[in-house]
Amino acid sequence: MITLDDVDRQLIALLRDNARLPVVTLAKQLRIARATVQNRIARLETNGVIAGYTVRLKPAAETHRIRAVMTIAVDGNRAAEVIRSLRGHPNVTTIHSTNGRWDLIAELRADTLESFDRVLGAIRMIDGIANTETNILLSTHKT
Repeated sequence: MITLDDVDRQLIALLRDNARLPVVTLAKQLRIARATVQNRIARLETNGVIAGYTVRLKPAAETHRIRAVMTIAVDGNRAAEVIRSLRGHPNVTTIHSTNGRWDLIAELRADTLESFDRVLGAIRMIDGIANTETNILLSTHKT
């Protein structure tokens, strides 16, 4: 298992937004050398953190994907730490901070119920997460 640092997580976040960004652009945004970006991407690919690159479709076009929202209670003041861990997770598409009973809301996606089950298990093991509740999104309606 590879340990991700803040630069890795930031790199993954940039690639998640646009996987076609040139290495030079990534280096400038991360304020690190181009060769460092290339080495980090290669390491993340080799270690299976980056499993591939894909096209992002509109939600209506993704008919065979499981979508869910996970509400998360965080231990103490560990929200920033938990957010950093979630940002590097390939199945977490969006993270929201909130008030009330739950500290965070994460939007999740998976291809199958089996992979969704693995995603839930992995997220629940993140240090700083006290409790979660997950709801699968069945349909979306325009307002």
